Amino acid sequence: MAVYLDFEEPIKVLAEQLEENKKLQEKGIDTSKIDKEIEKKIYDTRKEIYSNLTAWQRVQVSRHPDRPYTLAYINAISDGTFIELHGDRTVRDDKAMVGGFGSIDGQTVMFIGQQKGINTKMRQLRNFGMANPEGYRKALRLMKLAEKFNKPVVCLVDTPGAFPGLEAEERGQGEAIARNLLEMSQLEVPIIVIIIGEGASGGALGIGIGDKVLMLENTWYSVISPESCSSILWRSWEFKEKAAEALKLTAKDMYENKLVDGIIKEPVGGAHTNPEEMFSIVKKEIQKHLTKLSETEKDKLVAARIKKFCSMGVYEET
Repeated sequence: MAVYLDFEEPIKVLAEQLEENKKLQEKGIDTSKIDKEIEKKIYDTRKEIYSNLTAWQRVQVSRHPDRPYTLAYINAISDGTFIELHGDRTVRDDKAMVGGFGSIDGQTVMFIGQQKGINTKMRQLRNFGMANPEGYRKALRLMKLAEKFNKPVVCLVDTPGAFPGLEAEERGQGEAIARNLLEMSQLEVPIIVIIIGEGASGGALGIGIGDKVLMLENTWYSVISPESCSSILWRSWEFKEKAAEALKLTAKDMYENKLVDGIIKEPVGGAHTNPEEMFSIVKKEIQKHLTKLSETEKDKLVAARIKKFCSMGVYEET
């Protein structure tokens, strides 16, 4: 059964009408003409709603339970060639962070990303996409492996944040993320980062340093979630919508502030309405950027990457 967000109520009403007509079709009543009109109305309504989303509504879309997660993207983009690699060689294998080699039309790529889980049991196994220090150390190990064999890295970001538990802090959560920032900035192979869902705090940034950082249209990227921001500033989650606007966390805001390099358009109604089309769009974007980045000399690639991130937040007074 399809899941509808609160602002999608007009779409839900039309979809229910369409479902009722299908039941009439089964009874021999021809409703094909009306069905086509309803389908067009659903498309137009969805297009209108999604062209005027608020920041908070985009946060809601990024968390939609039907939205495709990292492994769905990887398996679709690599045409089933993905071979997952496990473990950080120190503590254990963090199920919240996945990675391994895969092929995009014959070109080998190292895929890395957070995986949330597609049902309750898998969400618990994947820790809701919140990686521990060993997850970030696994990611770094795989990046270094890619560098060794001169293979580009593609990171897919979708996390509510790094795991904040006491045991994670004891094992060096902050150091693990900081180490990734340092090492990724100097990695001598192309890195493409794509935020496909939530991009929260250091948990996202731990695999977020790239030559090209792209955001899907209905995603967010920020130092803190709107709920947490609201709870800190107003001591309540009731101001999360106001916080979402103030944080400037949408793809449009991030691009205008020159914190990301591009926005990837989603199908009308979000990635969850047509995952196959979304996979195809993302694959083309990756191929387009990899072609250009692969032609760049290693030293120039690293220098440009470092310059890009060092210049963020810098301004001049006139």
